[in-house]
Amino acid sequence: MRLRVSGVLILVLCAALTVCAHVGSPDVYFEGDAGPYHLFVTVRVPQVIPGVAEIRVRSASGDVQSMQFVSMRLSGPGSNLPPTPDLAQQSKEDPQFFTGSLWLMESGALRVRIRVDGAKGKGEVSVPVPSFAQRTLTMDKPLKGILGLLMVFLAVGMVFIAGAAVREGNLAPGETPAPVKIRRAKIVMAITAVVVVGILYLGRAWWGAEKGNYERGVNFFKPPAAETTLESGNRLVIRAHGQDKEWSEQVRVEEVIPDHNHLMHLFLIRVPGMDRLLHLHPERIAGGAFAEDLPAISAGKYQVFADVVDKAGFPWTLVGEVNLPQIDGRPLAGDDSSWSGAPLTKPAGEASTFLLPDGGHMKWERASGPLRANTAMNFTFSVQTKEGKPAQDLEPYMGMAGHAEFVRSDMSAFAHVHPAGSVAMAALELAQAGVLEAPPAMPGGMAMGGQSPEVSFPYGFPRPGDYRIFVQIKRGGQVETGVFDARVE
Repeated sequence: MRLRVSGVLILVLCAALTVCAHVGSPDVYFEGDAGPYHLFVTVRVPQVIPGVAEIRVRSASGDVQSMQFVSMRLSGPGSNLPPTPDLAQQSKEDPQFFTGSLWLMESGALRVRIRVDGAKGKGEVSVPVPSFAQRTLTMDKPLKGILGLLMVFLAVGMVFIAGAAVREGNLAPGETPAPVKIRRAKIVMAITAVVVVGILYLGRAWWGAEKGNYERGVNFFKPPAAETTLESGNRLVIRAHGQDKEWSEQVRVEEVIPDHNHLMHLFLIRVPGMDRLLHLHPERIAGGAFAEDLPAISAGKYQVFADVVDKAGFPWTLVGEVNLPQIDGRPLAGDDSSWSGAPLTKPAGEASTFLLPDGGHMKWERASGPLRANTAMNFTFSVQTKEGKPAQDLEPYMGMAGHAEFVRSDMSAFAHVHPAGSVAMAALELAQAGVLEAPPAMPGGMAMGGQSPEVSFPYGFPRPGDYRIFVQIKRGGQVETGVFDARVE
């Protein structure tokens, strides 16, 4: 038996909308080390390419004297040929805060290399930045009207100037043009008018072609659709379908690279209540598709988010919906996890403590005051035993201290975030190639012993609304999920 299940693309483009292994959450957040200096980095990507990216860096210490930024390709030709770096501006009020801007001239997998100089010597780190045009900007109507009038004025002026040159070019002062010159002037004016109209027509055609190419570029980088098929009762097959017809030719799913030792991270969130989450890791099968034997799952409509990283280091999130029946599937194993609980309330609740299955608690160490959109924050969560003591049994979960998913209630924003930030770890590994001094371990990773009972994630909500935050850690060989709701202004 084979049951076909619809895969529906959901995408909301808005003024705040980048690419990436996220949906509706374009800005890049990163926390890591540039040699001896610990940095918190925010890259606000432009909405159009070419465009200017804003870069903000805060140093954890006050011994940084100067900082330089440069953008370059993440991999391939030119990835080791950086242009001249730009000097960052150090805040006079806060010497640990640096700002700057860089032109991003092309779409694709880029990186921003940050070089630091200070009392402890030099340091360097590269932050992967997915660069792509998010939308087409329209011209303001008043400006469009003024430019149109100027174009007409110049076009008419060229016709009359050509006629005047023929009619009066060789006349002596006070001399009247001969009838033959007047006739020649009219002929030249007619020819000039035809030439000017032809130039304007060709210019319009050229502009239309450029506009079409640009719009195709915008469509190319829209999140691909996750087309799903449920086979043999509980085997879910996921296929990627780009919004641009050339996407499958240029982004070969057969060549995606591992991220946390998995080729795909699949998230299924039951909607509209967001009362069930599955974090699974399908295996690649023939034809560039992925397949997963589903665990036990309740019937309902599920939002699909599937993260992959292509061979160039560009992260993609496949987006879709799937209606699933009640499934009595396999037991969870390996890195797979699931959670079910209360639905998201509106407005979102403000609870900062979540009860874990073993009786312990996860606490969100949130700052006082309202949460603001487009504001970089450090989301810190502490784990306590049922006795109220700091948990000492945290283990690495796919090599990291934890994973978090920030999801807007209408599914228009989704971000899979790590302690190193919103960057894909596979892209981060590519970005660190060739730095002055490679970090001793992957940012956000954990040693096998002595783990802190706290885990933190640098991130910023892309826009106001209700969000649910899923925080996943591993204790005693089991993945545990803490769930927190947030109202963002």
